[in-house]
Amino acid sequence: MAELVTGHAGKAHATAEQAAGLNAGILGLDDYVLNVHDKFEITVVSANKVTIGTGELVMQGRHVSQGTPEDLIITNGSQGMKRNDLIVCRYTKDAGLVESAQLVVVKGTPTTGTPTDPAVNTTSPLDGGTTYDMPLYRIPLDGITIGTPVALFNVLKPMSDVWDSLTHTDVTTLISGNYGTVKGYRSGPMVTLRIDWKTSASGSWNMGTFGTLPEGWRPPMDLNFSYGGRDGANQKNINVNANGTMTYANQGGTQGTNAFGMTVSYAL
Repeated sequence: MAELVTGHAGKAHATAEQAAGLNAGILGLDDYVLNVHDKFEITVVSANKVTIGTGELVMQGRHVSQGTPEDLIITNGSQGMKRNDLIVCRYTKDAGLVESAQLVVVKGTPTTGTPTDPAVNTTSPLDGGTTYDMPLYRIPLDGITIGTPVALFNVLKPMSDVWDSLTHTDVTTLISGNYGTVKGYRSGPMVTLRIDWKTSASGSWNMGTFGTLPEGWRPPMDLNFSYGGRDGANQKNINVNANGTMTYANQGGTQGTNAFGMTVSYAL
């Protein structure tokens, strides 16, 4: 029978199960840390203690909030042995149908070889599971030493980031100088630049500079594009660098100071 959840029914009727189903339907069936607070940042305090920072997460539709940092104890390792422990957020439902969540350290099995992660509970509460684990960190131990923790969760970006990824900007002049302009527009994570320039660098192998792109338009790594020119003239490499600088380099042959134009595209 259909039931109106977000409406006044004259009695208490909205359940946590319904709220979890709505969350899972909107956010998906994966588990996520939300992009707020400390995002469960981990700090290794000693050889057997770590601190997990504040954060919010959604596991199988269940929202879990950690309002204050929490210390967790890691069982001491053994000389000559290796071990992987997991820090998980554990959901439980007891015999009285009372639900709860807590951070738990799941101890792995020591070995002299390559350690493996311990088993965790994987039956979703949406499928009737009464215990479910969302892994947050792998804690590698080599002897009595805690290694660098490995994050095992994904951070769910907010809707504002999704909106930005879909937005198409107007054409903007990014670089302007005596020799020309570099204009651009963005469509989500894709940038398209239009270069209209009169080179100041003649000579077979000389270089020139366009200028520097503003932040928000710079690629994540140095990129190179080729401008072909014609009849062996004005052949250049166009360099768009991660620090925003844009340069060009003549590629041998006959190189003059004629104007040239081209379009380049890349993902941010």
